[in-house]
Amino acid sequence: MIDRDLPVAVVASEVAPRVKPSNYPEPFASRMVGREKRALGDLFGLANFGVNLTRLAPGAESALRHAHIQQDEFIYILQGHPVLITDAGTTQLAPGMCAGFKAGNGNGHQLVNRTSEEVVYLEVGDRSIDDAGTYPDDDLQALFVDGKWQFTHKDGSPY
Repeated sequence: MIDRDLPVAVVASEVAPRVKPSNYPEPFASRMVGREKRALGDLFGLANFGVNLTRLAPGAESALRHAHIQQDEFIYILQGHPVLITDAGTTQLAPGMCAGFKAGNGNGHQLVNRTSEEVVYLEVGDRSIDDAGTYPDDDLQALFVDGKWQFTHKDGSPY
């Protein structure tokens, strides 16, 4: 059945950015200043995977360094030269490069824009139920419950 309320095609850069820049609790949410996400998958009603067009201003981070238990992730660099930080160290990325992060392997990852130019990339992730996130560098853990992320300290106490 065709959903006539959904667009057929759009110019990705013209899609309105998310109103709330981060789901993280403080003090982590403020670290996401300079990150802007345009939820392209949501716009088309995609249920099995999400797609974001993400912009990182100079000095901005994509996320806290994290790993998912259930969700695979993939990124494709469109513009700029971010640094990919993983358990293996740092990797300089450039337009046309991509990286994937298999669920459950525990390899924490994040992008950081250490340049004076904007970084733009596509991020794709599945929408696995019962996902959880680990954050090797921060006192944070996340559980995906009823369609929302719930964040606690690593000892389970709430923020």
